[in-house]
Amino acid sequence: MLMSFSVPNSLKEWLLEPEDRDTRHLAMRYLFNTGSHDLALACKDAHSRGRIGFILDKMHKDGYWVKPGAGYSSKYTGSVWSIILLSQLGASINMDERIEVASRYLVDHAMTQNGQFSINGTPSATIDCLQGNLCAAFLDMGFPTSSLAPAFEWMARSVTGEGVAPMEEKTAALRYYAGKRGPNFCCGANSKLPCAWGAVKVMLAFSRLPLQSRTPLINKAITRGVEFLLGTDPADASYPCGYADKPSGNWWKFGFAVFYVTDLLQNVEALAGLGYGHDPRLSNAIRIIKDKQTADGAWLLEYDYTGKTWLDFGRKKLPSKSVTLRALKVLKMVEETAGL
Repeated sequence: MLMSFSVPNSLKEWLLEPEDRDTRHLAMRYLFNTGSHDLALACKDAHSRGRIGFILDKMHKDGYWVKPGAGYSSKYTGSVWSIILLSQLGASINMDERIEVASRYLVDHAMTQNGQFSINGTPSATIDCLQGNLCAAFLDMGFPTSSLAPAFEWMARSVTGEGVAPMEEKTAALRYYAGKRGPNFCCGANSKLPCAWGAVKVMLAFSRLPLQSRTPLINKAITRGVEFLLGTDPADASYPCGYADKPSGNWWKFGFAVFYVTDLLQNVEALAGLGYGHDPRLSNAIRIIKDKQTADGAWLLEYDYTGKTWLDFGRKKLPSKSVTLRALKVLKMVEETAGL
């Protein structure tokens, strides 16, 4: 599945416009061969005068947003959502000490002793999409992998079922619950069936984990997850639907930010990040991604959280720098894995 990855000059200039500091520094980081000095300056600018700095200015000095605690509420401005959004904007612990303060606060208040990230701080309120989103976000921002070892251990066990008792065994030290129902991404919110949205988030997090940190159990969970996501054509997204009779249309709506709702683009990102960008079973999905590119080379904003989170990211059905960056980054990942 070899392809020629290139970005037209007009599109490159658009993504590198100085006034859009966040997109500029991410484009320099992921798409273009930018010198380390120029990249460092762009990164500093994004943290001090871009959207990253704006969100950090909304943080309480103790490290939380809106209200103390596990941070799931308020949607979509509480600590959980702010951390996820910051990571997708390219925030780095090394650039602003407040990011580390916020990260450690959320780990301390939302992660249980057994590694579950939880809506309310208790093991019973864990769910795959939250677990995967936060594990990926923390690694993307440079949080120490060692501090997340319990979270990745639980995530791997929750996928494979090893060492996790059924939810009915209420005295077991480690068990499933009504939300996180069982192995293979089974979810109470998906009528107890495997949830592909949760699976994508979990696989995205595993894709961020350095190879040397992947235990045999984690590798087994990755294999299980890849088998699930590629067990059907991702282009069709005919995964178990739970309460619906067909897949959510959001699979084919590319947007920004990306919270627990996911899309085809993030599915391919997770699989490519795990080394499966060359897999022929992704051919149709990659074709859809490329077909969504406009004549000007951009991708449109099709799903958004306008008015719900700290910032808006453009108008729907119009060209979006954030979505274009997501798409180009994924296509570049696919090309790089195809060349292995």
